[in-house]
Amino acid sequence: MLVIAGYLLLAPTERDRFVAQHLDLVARARLAPGCLDLAISSDPVNDARVNTFERWENEEALAAWRKIANSPQLDIEFLGGDMAKYHIDKTGPVF
Repeated sequence: MLVIAGYLLLAPTERDRFVAQHLDLVARARLAPGCLDLAISSDPVNDARVNTFERWENEEALAAWRKIANSPQLDIEFLGGDMAKYHIDKTGPVF
């Protein structure tokens, strides 16, 4: 399993536009083969931060999605952030 998680920093005036312009992408990704979850959302505490989370069955599913994702072309400048891809070999219940 793969997890891609982190955040992006944008001008506060651009954050909600960024999230809104990704709504279609999020909806389509959640229907894609191998996508277990995907979210792009406004942070409730920092008005410049967008949180991202993706969970995929494997690299092949992610690669197939990226070929057809058709991400929105935006003119929004990233001011920073921290994103990483994690390879998960074991999972279990939280509680």
